[in-house]
Amino acid sequence: MLYRNFATAEEIQAEYDPALVSDRDAAIERFVQLSTTATEAMPHWYSHQFGVTEAEYVDIFPSGVPGSPVHIFIHGGYWRAMSARQFAFVAQNLVEQGVTVVLTNYGLCPDVRMGDIVDQTREAIAWVARNASELEVDGNRLSISGHSAGGHLVAMMLATDWTEYDLPKDLIKGAIALSGLFDLGPFPHSWLQPALNLTAAEVSENSPLFLPVHTSAKVLIRYGSKEQSEFARQSHTYAEYLASQGIDVDCTPQEGADHFTILEPFLLDEAEFVQDILSFV
Repeated sequence: MLYRNFATAEEIQAEYDPALVSDRDAAIERFVQLSTTATEAMPHWYSHQFGVTEAEYVDIFPSGVPGSPVHIFIHGGYWRAMSARQFAFVAQNLVEQGVTVVLTNYGLCPDVRMGDIVDQTREAIAWVARNASELEVDGNRLSISGHSAGGHLVAMMLATDWTEYDLPKDLIKGAIALSGLFDLGPFPHSWLQPALNLTAAEVSENSPLFLPVHTSAKVLIRYGSKEQSEFARQSHTYAEYLASQGIDVDCTPQEGADHFTILEPFLLDEAEFVQDILSFV
């Protein structure tokens, strides 16, 4: 077997490629349209390059409220596609509720390695925390969320010892992983491998399911009820691992949602997601 009970790359793809059960192109086109509308509604947003490469930037959507909470969103794309710009729509409801939102961007495989993406995301969050005063946010009220590969990166942030960055151990007050991947084990045997080029060591070093947890944050894990079963299994397995480490975690499906529409009710249409984030801080 290549991974668990999967004997072929085709079997892995059937469970892990969202495009096989959802219209990915239509979803991305909708994300772009929503983000265009959102940025027009939030004209004070701006971008800052925090790292040495062009891909290492954050897009900042200020609430206009001094000392507001700050929420950081990490985009998906299976570590090889998409950018923060296509997800600006996630910020609008939160900004309207007085939360400053920061979207992180990172380099993509195969131009960078998986560990580089994790490091760049850590640096982005550290930059936000260190520049809280300039951003007019309260660095003690920082929460994060991410979708798909971004959900994986959220979990990697929970496995980060922030004291190594001269930041508080409890830097992250709450986290939401949407349709995340927490065990990278299937991907060296998958259709993604030509882009990801994962080694066994990289799988081990970047699978949060097997890494120490360095957080006391509350964690919400969500997946779409219309997604393939492996997304649910990975989510519940990771939730059980967090609970075994004493973390306050809630893992539930978003009924009627697929891998892409899971973003809409949480980040666009309903107040529940906003209230979850406000409850973190």
